[in-house]
This record gives sequence, structure tokens and C-alpha cells, in this order.
Amino acid sequence: MQNGVEGQNYGSSVARYVFANSDERAKFRYRDLSTLYDSQTVTHLTRLGVDTGWSCLEVGAGGGSIAAWLCERVGNSGRVLATDIEPCFLVMLPFGNLQVRRHDVRMEGLPKGEFDLVHARLVLMHLPGRELALARMIEAVKPGGWIVVEEFDVLSIFPDVAIRPAEEPLRIIRAFYQVMTSRGVELRYGRRLPHQLQERGLVNIGAEANMSLWQGRSAGTNMFKLSFEELADPILRSGLISQAEFEADMERLDQQHFLMASPMMWTAWAQVPEFSPYATWLDVNSTTEHEYRR
Repeated sequence: MQNGVEGQNYGSSVARYVFANSDERAKFRYRDLSTLYDSQTVTHLTRLGVDTGWSCLEVGAGGGSIAAWLCERVGNSGRVLATDIEPCFLVMLPFGNLQVRRHDVRMEGLPKGEFDLVHARLVLMHLPGRELALARMIEAVKPGGWIVVEEFDVLSIFPDVAIRPAEEPLRIIRAFYQVMTSRGVELRYGRRLPHQLQERGLVNIGAEANMSLWQGRSAGTNMFKLSFEELADPILRSGLISQAEFEADMERLDQQHFLMASPMMWTAWAQVPEFSPYATWLDVNSTTEHEYRR
């Protein structure tokens, strides 16, 4: 419902996400994620043919930037359902074709077979029970519709001093990743996405991985700093980094000459079969835009 929230108010009975998603820090994290990845997400969704009249589901909609783009794209004849365990930022979006629902995909199902598009970004890697969550998202897609999932693979790229001596690995990043893993985050889930979609019988599967170079004081390093600040206590208790090393690494992230490789962002997409289960697997590099359209 516009300017309101449907759904259950989850209390302490549900395992918490690694990060808070309703405080001031979350607001800035969502802003940085939007700066870093919205254009990439929009490119993929546009290529798949998202258009006027489509019915779309945005799972874990966070700050709402992609939900807002979808609302504008599908127009008044379309609709967007945006869900999040804490939808405080979503209810501020001023769209008449937007429905906001407080929802944890780990605990509740979704409408089945209703959506032309289901999209999630940086959601599944954080969830224990992510396979069930993915299955529920796929069930929500109507025959012939698309699912698009974007997730990090943070372990494939690490600094290499043999290539650039100044590219010294930060202790804080390794400690941070260990804390994330200990809390159930799958740090390589992005790389697993195409296989996950194939195993579930979807067709027209494609995937693309992107990474970039982040400079000090950029959206990327700012986003990491916010995450490190929020998890400072468990990072320091990990025994992998001292307080002095933590503070030194945080200062390096603010130095303009500092450079680091970003995590690898995988985008995977697939189509729910309309009739035949034997549809051809399309190669993203050879598929033209009209072939993606329904």
C-alpha cells in the first residue's frame, strides 16, 4: 500500500541480518550502493525488456532506488511490490503503483506466478537458508517472466603486491570477511548464481561479472568504512587485527591516492519456461536485445 506497510513486524525471533538497515548508517550505505551499482542494474533490466505494464517484485528493496526506477518504467498500468524486513525508506517513495510490504523471504512465501520480473541485489548472500529464499523468488515469476539476481563474489580478487607494490592488503578487510563468514554470509555466492538458476530448471540463463578500482574517499571505500564501523567490535575481537591497525586501515581508506579492487559483482538472469522445458540456453554475448523481449 502506498505510504504504508503491509506485513508482519518481525521481532527478535528472526535471525538478524549482519547490518542494521534502518539507521542513519544504513541510509548512507544505500546511497553509496546506489551510486556504485544502479546504472549497472538498470542496464540489465532494460536489456531484458522491462516496460510499461509490467508487474515487478523487488526483494530486499533497501533504500528503494531500483524500486523507484521500476515504478517509473512500468507506469500506471504496471505495478511494483517492494519488500524488505525493514521498509522504513520504501514508504517514503511517492508512487501510486508501488506496494510496500514488510517481509522476510526466509520466513514467508511470496505471491506465486504473478510477476514479469523478480529482482534482488545483495540479499541472498546474507541469508542463512538462501536456497529456500531463491526458490520462493523463482516461484513468484509468471511463466515466461524473468528473475535477475545480483550478488558479490568478494574472494576472487585480492590485492597483489607483485603487480603493484603499494597494493598492500588491508588487515581490516580480511578480518571483516571472517566476521561476515562467521555470521552466515556466503562471500562467493555471486559466482554460484548461474548454476543455482540452472539447477532449478530455468532457461535463457546468462550472467555477467563486473569489478572496478575504488579510490580513497569514493562511494566504494565509504561504503566499506560504514560496514567496518558497524562491525568494529567483532572485527577487533577476531584477534586478526589490533585497535591501532584498525584505525590505521580506516585512515588509509580516506587517503585520496589509495586504490583497491572492488568486490566482483555478478548479475545472473534467467527465464521461467513458458511451455517447453527444453528451451535453448542463450549466450549473453550473442543474444540481441529483441531476443530478450517477451
